[in-house]
Amino acid sequence: MPLNAGDSGYGAVSVPGMSASADVTEAAPLLVPSPEPEEEPWRPMSKEELELKAGGPRWAQVRFYLVLLFWVTWLVMFIASIVIVVLSPRPVVTPLKWWQKSLFYQLQPEMYLDAQSGRSEGINALCVQLPRLKSLGIGALILEGLFHPNKSSANLTGEGMETWPQIRHLLGESNKAGLRVVLDFCHVEFVESAEDPNERSEKVQNTLRFWLRQGVAGFAICDTDATFSAKTLLMWRDVLQEFNQEEERIIVLKQTTDDLPSFNVSGQSNVTLVDIVMRPLLPSSPKLLSGSEVAAAIGSHLQKAEDGWPSWTVGGHASSDLKKLLLVLTMTLPGSPAVQYDEEMEQTRNYSINVGSSPKGSNGTTPDTDKNKDLSSVLFASLSHTRAREEALQYGTFTLLPVSSGNSSLSSPPVLAFLRSWGCVHFLVLLNIGPESNPLDPVLASSLPEGGVFMASTGMDRQGSMSLNKLKLRPHEAVVIKLFESAG
Repeated sequence: MPLNAGDSGYGAVSVPGMSASADVTEAAPLLVPSPEPEEEPWRPMSKEELELKAGGPRWAQVRFYLVLLFWVTWLVMFIASIVIVVLSPRPVVTPLKWWQKSLFYQLQPEMYLDAQSGRSEGINALCVQLPRLKSLGIGALILEGLFHPNKSSANLTGEGMETWPQIRHLLGESNKAGLRVVLDFCHVEFVESAEDPNERSEKVQNTLRFWLRQGVAGFAICDTDATFSAKTLLMWRDVLQEFNQEEERIIVLKQTTDDLPSFNVSGQSNVTLVDIVMRPLLPSSPKLLSGSEVAAAIGSHLQKAEDGWPSWTVGGHASSDLKKLLLVLTMTLPGSPAVQYDEEMEQTRNYSINVGSSPKGSNGTTPDTDKNKDLSSVLFASLSHTRAREEALQYGTFTLLPVSSGNSSLSSPPVLAFLRSWGCVHFLVLLNIGPESNPLDPVLASSLPEGGVFMASTGMDRQGSMSLNKLKLRPHEAVVIKLFESAG
């Protein structure tokens, strides 16, 4: 039995006001929760209550002026940024004339003057190729070899030329294809030396006017011609002015000597008497120039400041390994490039005009030859189209970069490098003239933006982004890289 059995007080709670009998007792919980307070209904705060919570009316004014100061400061900074952009120095774009933007293509006499019977075929075949030349980015043709040296003045116009119908057809088709034509009068004697000076001058002017009426865009003369003088250039210039209302006609001076003679004609220099001075990169030589000779010739030109608007052509003969490198150099130098017809191109009866080269003396082509020609055409088109759309390559500044010999031997030609820049756009051109692979000079690489993208290479097998620190040039390789400015 429980110890508390019969104890009426165990577990019972006596209630005040009630008897303590067993009949009126009940079990009650030990903890009684307190009643919850009633929640007041929500209502918005009054203005006085808001000001009290915010610290009073004085803080409202402070916040107002702080917000006003923020927007005034932002507006001032915005206006200042616009002023800085407008007034900051930037490159001044000089509108280029057609001959400054054009890519010239020199057609050699062997192309259509191989034999008397084949001259018409060559000129007619050239007309078929004109649209393709235009698609490659060529803007003007320089026709060489139309006139034999020491030819009489009677045979310098259409009436005295055996192939005049074909030449007239060529000029018409060139105009349709959007190609301008410049006639090369180098080594041509216009008149007999025994004639009266006034009569000689009149004949020369009539000859120039005849060709200008046929739509010719200009004439070329060599600095070694007997007729080359300030008087001759002034006379040519006066004739060209008669036709400049329709379109500007030009005079091209082909420089073959180291230095041009200086003329003093009413304060005008010989540079102002001509529009383009065409200079060869390599000196003429009866033999192929070695890599060291090529490097020396190129280096001397790159270090020399040239006057006037230049036009660069290869000039001398180099090994076939350097042909694509020289093409890259010609297309990326300041001025108007002038590409020569390659004598080692295929000389078949169809007179095919290609930028690439193939072994001479073969009537057929091999797969390797076709591949090389296709590769050269792709390289040529890539360079010409890149130059046409990039301001840095058209009229950007030129900076020759110092490059150490690296790991190459002392007898190996160096790696040449230069920049073409316009604003914040930079093109780096690297030329490895030697027969050895060469990494880029670490000192040079550290001074340039590390990242870039390949625009062209002699093998046309470098694409996409690259890093200068990891670049290694192959033998006889040239690359064109568009550099990326660093974030800083």
